[in-house]
Amino acid sequence: MARTPPTWFYNLLRANLGSVRKVYMRGNRIVRRGDFAQHNQTVLLLHGFFQTRAVWQVMEDRLRYDGYGVFSFDLGGLFYRFNTRRSSVLAERIAEKIERVCDRYDLDRFHVIGHSQGGLVARHYIQQFGGHRRAKSLITMGTPHHGTPTAVLGVYLMAGGLLSATPWELMPGSRFLERLSRDSFPPDIPLTSIYSKHDLVSPYPFSILRPRPGDTSMKNVQVKGVGHTELTHDAGVYRLVRAQLEQASELWRQRQG
Repeated sequence: MARTPPTWFYNLLRANLGSVRKVYMRGNRIVRRGDFAQHNQTVLLLHGFFQTRAVWQVMEDRLRYDGYGVFSFDLGGLFYRFNTRRSSVLAERIAEKIERVCDRYDLDRFHVIGHSQGGLVARHYIQQFGGHRRAKSLITMGTPHHGTPTAVLGVYLMAGGLLSATPWELMPGSRFLERLSRDSFPPDIPLTSIYSKHDLVSPYPFSILRPRPGDTSMKNVQVKGVGHTELTHDAGVYRLVRAQLEQASELWRQRQG
Protein backbone atom coordinates (compact mmCIF):
# COMPACT_ATOMS: atom_id res chain seq x y z
CA MET A 1 0.00 0.00 0.00
CA ALA A 2 1.44 3.36 -1.06
CA ARG A 3 2.10 5.86 1.70
CA THR A 4 1.04 9.45 1.25
CA PRO A 5 3.63 12.15 2.00
CA PRO A 6 3.30 14.06 5.29
CA THR A 7 0.81 16.91 5.15
CA TRP A 8 3.41 19.48 6.17
CA PHE A 9 5.68 18.49 3.29
CA TYR A 10 2.84 18.69 0.79
CA ASN A 11 1.81 22.11 2.10
CA LEU A 12 5.42 23.31 1.92
CA LEU A 13 5.74 22.28 -1.72
CA ARG A 14 2.37 23.76 -2.62
CA ALA A 15 3.17 27.09 -0.92
CA ASN A 16 6.47 27.42 -2.76
CA LEU A 17 5.78 25.82 -6.14
CA GLY A 18 2.03 26.38 -6.50
CA SER A 19 -0.92 24.13 -7.22
CA VAL A 20 -0.43 21.71 -10.11
CA ARG A 21 -4.11 21.88 -11.03
CA LYS A 22 -4.65 25.63 -10.60
CA VAL A 23 -1.37 26.92 -12.02
CA TYR A 24 0.40 24.43 -14.26
CA MET A 25 -2.52 22.46 -15.70
CA ARG A 26 -4.57 25.58 -16.42
CA GLY A 27 -1.87 27.10 -18.54
CA ASN A 28 -2.44 30.72 -19.52
CA ARG A 29 -6.20 30.72 -19.22
CA ILE A 30 -7.16 34.10 -17.81
CA VAL A 31 -10.14 35.92 -19.27
CA ARG A 32 -8.88 38.96 -21.15
CA ARG A 33 -10.78 42.20 -20.68
CA GLY A 34 -10.58 45.30 -22.80
CA ASP A 35 -11.52 47.79 -20.10
CA PHE A 36 -8.22 47.79 -18.17
CA ALA A 37 -7.15 51.17 -19.56
CA GLN A 38 -10.43 52.83 -18.55
CA HIS A 39 -9.63 52.76 -14.82
CA ASN A 40 -7.85 55.50 -12.90
CA GLN A 41 -5.07 53.09 -12.00
CA THR A 42 -3.90 50.19 -14.16
CA VAL A 43 -1.58 47.33 -13.20
CA LEU A 44 0.60 45.10 -15.38
CA LEU A 45 1.29 41.63 -13.94
CA LEU A 46 4.40 39.66 -14.95
CA HIS A 47 4.84 36.05 -13.80
CA GLY A 48 8.06 34.16 -13.23
CA PHE A 49 10.13 31.32 -14.62
CA PHE A 50 8.35 28.07 -15.53
CA GLN A 51 4.97 29.40 -14.47
CA THR A 52 1.95 30.76 -16.34
CA ARG A 53 -0.44 33.69 -16.18
CA ALA A 54 -2.77 31.48 -14.15
CA VAL A 55 -0.63 32.18 -11.08
CA TRP A 56 -2.17 35.68 -11.06
CA GLN A 57 -5.84 34.64 -11.06
CA VAL A 58 -6.51 35.50 -7.39
CA MET A 59 -4.45 38.70 -7.48
CA GLU A 60 -6.20 39.83 -10.66
CA ASP A 61 -9.66 39.20 -9.20
CA ARG A 62 -8.79 41.16 -6.04
CA LEU A 63 -7.34 44.09 -7.95
CA ARG A 64 -10.38 44.30 -10.22
CA TYR A 65 -12.71 44.14 -7.22
CA ASP A 66 -10.83 47.10 -5.71
CA GLY A 67 -11.22 49.15 -8.88
CA TYR A 68 -7.91 48.60 -10.67
CA GLY A 69 -7.53 47.86 -14.34
CA VAL A 70 -5.36 44.78 -14.88
CA PHE A 71 -3.54 43.28 -17.85
CA SER A 72 -0.87 40.63 -18.31
CA PHE A 73 0.94 38.81 -21.11
CA ASP A 74 1.30 35.22 -22.19
CA LEU A 75 5.09 34.90 -21.98
CA GLY A 76 5.13 31.62 -23.88
CA GLY A 77 8.14 29.33 -23.64
CA LEU A 78 8.33 25.56 -23.20
CA PHE A 79 5.31 23.79 -24.73
CA TYR A 80 4.00 27.31 -25.62
CA ARG A 81 2.89 27.52 -21.99
CA PHE A 82 5.66 27.74 -19.39
CA ASN A 83 7.83 30.84 -19.23
CA THR A 84 11.38 29.70 -20.00
CA ARG A 85 12.71 32.64 -22.02
CA ARG A 86 15.62 34.75 -20.79
CA SER A 87 14.80 37.92 -18.89
CA SER A 88 16.62 40.15 -21.37
CA VAL A 89 14.63 38.69 -24.29
CA LEU A 90 11.33 39.00 -22.43
CA ALA A 91 11.99 42.61 -21.43
CA GLU A 92 12.52 43.64 -25.04
CA ARG A 93 9.45 41.76 -26.30
CA ILE A 94 7.29 43.14 -23.51
CA ALA A 95 8.44 46.67 -24.32
CA GLU A 96 7.26 46.20 -27.91
CA LYS A 97 3.94 44.71 -26.81
CA ILE A 98 3.31 47.47 -24.29
CA GLU A 99 3.77 50.20 -26.87
CA ARG A 100 1.21 48.51 -29.11
CA VAL A 101 -1.19 48.14 -26.18
CA CYS A 102 -0.75 51.77 -25.12
CA ASP A 103 -1.39 53.01 -28.63
CA ARG A 104 -4.46 50.82 -29.08
CA TYR A 105 -6.09 51.55 -25.72
CA ASP A 106 -4.80 55.08 -25.16
CA LEU A 107 -2.95 54.01 -22.02
CA ASP A 108 -0.19 56.29 -20.76
CA ARG A 109 1.10 55.10 -17.37
CA PHE A 110 0.61 52.03 -15.21
CA HIS A 111 1.98 50.19 -12.19
CA VAL A 112 3.95 46.94 -12.57
CA ILE A 113 3.92 43.91 -10.28
CA GLY A 114 6.43 41.15 -10.96
CA HIS A 115 6.64 37.80 -9.24
CA SER A 116 9.96 35.93 -9.06
CA GLN A 117 11.78 36.29 -12.40
CA GLY A 118 8.95 38.58 -13.51
CA GLY A 119 10.35 41.24 -11.18
CA LEU A 120 13.74 41.06 -12.91
CA VAL A 121 12.06 41.30 -16.30
CA ALA A 122 10.20 44.39 -15.09
CA ARG A 123 13.40 45.99 -13.78
CA HIS A 124 15.20 45.32 -17.05
CA TYR A 125 12.28 46.75 -19.00
CA ILE A 126 12.25 49.92 -16.90
CA GLN A 127 16.02 50.39 -16.85
CA GLN A 128 16.89 49.45 -20.43
CA PHE A 129 13.84 49.44 -22.70
CA GLY A 130 12.04 52.70 -22.02
CA GLY A 131 9.82 51.47 -19.20
CA HIS A 132 10.71 54.54 -17.13
CA ARG A 133 8.42 56.51 -19.45
CA ARG A 134 5.49 54.17 -18.67
CA ALA A 135 5.82 52.83 -15.13
CA LYS A 136 4.37 54.63 -12.13
CA SER A 137 5.79 52.10 -9.70
CA LEU A 138 7.24 48.60 -9.48
CA ILE A 139 6.45 45.97 -6.85
CA THR A 140 8.45 42.75 -6.88
CA MET A 141 7.41 39.64 -4.96
CA GLY A 142 9.89 36.88 -4.18
CA THR A 143 12.22 38.28 -6.82
CA PRO A 144 15.87 37.13 -6.69
CA HIS A 145 17.42 40.56 -7.19
CA HIS A 146 20.82 39.02 -6.41
CA GLY A 147 20.18 35.61 -7.92
CA THR A 148 19.19 32.47 -6.05
CA PRO A 149 21.07 29.28 -5.16
CA THR A 150 18.06 27.22 -6.26
CA ALA A 151 18.92 28.21 -9.84
CA VAL A 152 21.33 25.26 -9.73
CA LEU A 153 18.30 22.96 -9.73
CA GLY A 154 16.91 24.91 -12.66
CA VAL A 155 20.10 24.38 -14.64
CA TYR A 156 19.82 20.66 -13.99
CA LEU A 157 16.12 20.50 -14.90
CA MET A 158 16.70 22.53 -18.05
CA ALA A 159 19.40 20.08 -19.20
CA GLY A 160 22.25 22.44 -18.51
CA GLY A 161 20.75 25.18 -20.66
CA LEU A 162 19.54 23.17 -23.64
CA LEU A 163 15.87 23.75 -22.79
CA SER A 164 16.35 27.19 -21.26
CA ALA A 165 19.27 29.47 -20.40
CA THR A 166 17.23 31.40 -17.83
CA PRO A 167 18.55 29.50 -14.78
CA TRP A 168 22.06 30.64 -15.69
CA GLU A 169 20.83 34.25 -15.55
CA LEU A 170 19.37 33.60 -12.09
CA MET A 171 22.65 32.30 -10.67
CA PRO A 172 24.19 34.68 -8.09
CA GLY A 173 26.88 36.76 -9.77
CA SER A 174 25.62 36.20 -13.33
CA ARG A 175 26.46 38.81 -15.95
CA PHE A 176 22.80 39.66 -16.35
CA LEU A 177 22.36 40.39 -12.63
CA GLU A 178 25.62 42.32 -12.41
CA ARG A 179 24.52 44.51 -15.31
CA LEU A 180 21.10 44.99 -13.77
CA SER A 181 22.53 46.13 -10.43
CA ARG A 182 25.16 48.30 -12.06
CA ASP A 183 22.59 50.28 -14.06
CA SER A 184 20.73 52.69 -11.80
CA PHE A 185 17.00 52.39 -11.26
CA PRO A 186 15.03 55.60 -12.00
CA PRO A 187 14.81 57.52 -8.69
CA ASP A 188 11.34 58.87 -9.46
CA ILE A 189 9.75 55.38 -9.68
CA PRO A 190 9.01 53.71 -6.31
CA LEU A 191 10.46 50.19 -6.19
CA THR A 192 9.26 47.84 -3.43
CA SER A 193 10.55 44.33 -2.82
CA ILE A 194 8.15 42.10 -0.88
CA TYR A 195 9.98 39.02 0.33
CA SER A 196 9.34 36.15 2.73
CA LYS A 197 11.61 34.39 5.21
CA HIS A 198 9.77 31.19 4.30
CA ASP A 199 10.48 31.47 0.58
CA LEU A 200 12.52 28.42 -0.43
CA VAL A 201 12.80 29.29 -4.13
CA SER A 202 14.21 32.79 -3.66
CA PRO A 203 15.66 32.88 -0.11
CA TYR A 204 15.12 36.25 1.49
CA PRO A 205 18.79 37.44 1.60
CA PHE A 206 18.75 37.33 -2.20
CA SER A 207 15.48 39.28 -2.51
CA ILE A 208 16.43 42.28 -0.40
CA LEU A 209 17.12 45.48 -2.33
CA ARG A 210 20.38 47.27 -1.56
CA PRO A 211 19.81 50.93 -2.44
CA ARG A 212 22.72 53.26 -2.98
CA PRO A 213 23.35 55.95 -0.34
CA GLY A 214 20.70 58.63 -0.60
CA ASP A 215 18.35 56.50 -2.70
CA THR A 216 14.89 56.83 -1.14
CA SER A 217 12.87 55.24 -3.95
CA MET A 218 13.65 51.63 -2.90
CA LYS A 219 11.87 49.82 -0.08
CA ASN A 220 11.96 46.30 1.39
CA VAL A 221 8.90 44.74 3.02
CA GLN A 222 9.22 41.43 4.85
CA VAL A 223 6.44 38.89 5.40
CA LYS A 224 6.54 35.63 7.33
CA GLY A 225 4.98 32.23 6.87
CA VAL A 226 4.38 32.67 3.12
CA GLY A 227 5.93 30.49 0.42
CA HIS A 228 7.26 31.59 -2.96
CA THR A 229 4.20 31.08 -5.15
CA GLU A 230 1.89 31.74 -2.20
CA LEU A 231 3.01 35.37 -2.35
CA THR A 232 0.76 35.83 -5.39
CA HIS A 233 -2.46 34.87 -3.60
CA ASP A 234 -1.92 35.38 0.15
CA ALA A 235 -4.47 37.83 1.57
CA GLY A 236 -1.97 39.55 3.86
CA VAL A 237 0.48 40.07 1.02
CA TYR A 238 -2.29 41.52 -1.11
CA ARG A 239 -3.04 44.13 1.57
CA LEU A 240 0.61 45.16 1.43
CA VAL A 241 0.48 45.32 -2.36
CA ARG A 242 -2.63 47.47 -2.31
CA ALA A 243 -1.05 49.83 0.26
CA GLN A 244 2.03 50.27 -1.95
CA LEU A 245 -0.15 50.92 -5.01
CA GLU A 246 -2.14 53.54 -3.12
CA GLN A 247 1.02 55.29 -1.94
CA ALA A 248 2.53 55.29 -5.42
CA SER A 249 -0.73 56.55 -6.95
CA GLU A 250 -0.91 59.41 -4.45
CA LEU A 251 2.71 60.32 -5.12
CA TRP A 252 1.98 60.36 -8.85
CA ARG A 253 -1.06 62.61 -8.35
CA GLN A 254 1.00 65.04 -6.27
CA ARG A 255 3.67 65.24 -8.94
CA GLN A 256 1.13 65.79 -11.67
CA GLY A 257 -0.67 68.40 -9.60
